[in-house]
Parts: sequence; C-alpha cells; structure tokens
Amino acid sequence: MSSDKPWLVVLKRSAVILSMVIAFFPIFWLVSTSLKPFDEWANWPPIWITDRPTLQNYRIVFFPEAAREFAAAQEGSLDYKVSGSAWKSFQDSAIISTLATFFSVVFGTLAAYSVVRFRTGGENYPFQFLTVRMFPPIAVVVPMVAMFSVLKLSDTYFGLILAYTAFTLPFSIWMIRSFIEDVPAELEGAAMIHGMGQFKAFLTVTLPLIRGGVLSTALFIFILNWSEFLFALVLTSGDVVTITIQVANYVSASSGKLYGVQAAMGSVSTLPVILFGYIIQRHLVRGLTFGAIKR
Repeated sequence: MSSDKPWLVVLKRSAVILSMVIAFFPIFWLVSTSLKPFDEWANWPPIWITDRPTLQNYRIVFFPEAAREFAAAQEGSLDYKVSGSAWKSFQDSAIISTLATFFSVVFGTLAAYSVVRFRTGGENYPFQFLTVRMFPPIAVVVPMVAMFSVLKLSDTYFGLILAYTAFTLPFSIWMIRSFIEDVPAELEGAAMIHGMGQFKAFLTVTLPLIRGGVLSTALFIFILNWSEFLFALVLTSGDVVTITIQVANYVSASSGKLYGVQAAMGSVSTLPVILFGYIIQRHLVRGLTFGAIKR
C-alpha cells in the first residue's frame, strides 16, 4: 500500500487533473468555437458552449457556395483562396507531409545506422548534425528563398518536400540512432555468419526490432511537417497551398478574422494526425519504451 499521506495523495491527483485540463482546454475551445455562429466567435465574456450549434463553419471550409453565402450575408467579400474549397489544401498537405516524412525517415534510418555501426564522422558527429535543429527557421529562410527561386523550386511540391526533409532529417537521425544503439551488434554478426551481407542483416534483423521506434519517429516527423507554417508561407505563392496557409487565409475585409471557420479547419486538420497515431498505436508504446532491449 502507498505510504503517502492523504493530503499528498489529494495534491498529486489535483496536479494531474489540472495538467489534463490545461492540456485539453485548447482542443475543447477549438471544437467549441468551430460550432459557434458568427455573432458568438469573439463574445466577451466568452461563451464556452453555444446553445445554437451550427455546421456553417465547416460548410464554409469545404463548399465554395457556403463561403459566398456567408460573404453576402456579411455584406463583404472573401479572398478567392478563402471562397474556394479547402480540399486542395488537404491534398497538398497530404502529399507534401507524407513524402517528406517518408524521405526523412528512410534517409534518417540509413544515416543513423551508419553513425551507430560504423562510427561515421567520429564521436561528435551526432551532435554536429543536431546543431542544425538549433537554428531557428527564420535564420535560413531568406537564403532558401533566393536559392529556390534560382533553381525554379518555389511554389512546387518538390521544393517544399525538399525543405521539409532537410529540416527534419537531423531529428530523424537523432531519434532512430537511439533505437539502433539498443540492438546488440552481435545479432547482426550472427546473421552475417550464416551468409547474410551487412545490409541484408540490417533489413532482416535490426529493422524489424526497431520498427516501433521508426514508426514513432515517423509520427513526430509527420506532425512537424503537417503543422509547418513558415516555409510554406515564404516558399509558395498560390499554386501550392498547405493547411496552415489556408487557415491563415480565412480573413474577411468586412468581418476580420473568421475565427469560427479557422477553428473548423483546425478541428478537421487534426484528424489525420489522430488517425495516424491510432493506426500505429500498437507500435508506438513499444517504440517509446524500446530501452528494454539491453546488451
């Protein structure tokens, strides 16, 4: 039985409840705002739960005619990107985030294996490529814009995929490296004794053992790519529109920021991340607790 004093137990439980409230309140407010009619978006005092729920905000997101009806009702006008359907932004974000995550994880896995098994770059090399993550994105945006303009990569899928992959690769290497280190090299050695090459031993022995870690890394990288805003803002000009750019575009000349529509878009955009996490949940816990394998 626990030896904690009753007041200490109450304090711990209160801290847990408070932490959960703080963590889940933004999600509650996002969904609540997405269901509010126009006149309740910015009320003071705030309306926590509307008694007039509506799906109008979601209709504006996905159906151009609903956006035009809203603009007419407010006697104003919406930008073309806003009055159009958000399906394109979901399509663009899905293509860019999925491919960028795939390349980041694949290259990160190979690089991490090289660092762990062959000591590529020496002992300090992992810390050197991790320093790339220490630079704020704004510090490299200007030269990237110039370089991408010269290479004709601005406002293209390939350009954003390249930028996202480059920026998340150090994170992939660093995470997957820790999982590979927990797999004894002797297991690969035993496979090589039986005739396998180094790469085949990695594919058939090590990779299945770190599958949970790789999928965990992929989830984190996907979240980074899915929610990225700065690169998408400066490296695109309309042909490619990600979800974060689409959310920022929901502004009306007559009504200001369309908070309810932004909340609706934000609520819908969280679903792919939740779905991805649900699909790999069986491997997620295993990946995050992979240290159970010891030499």
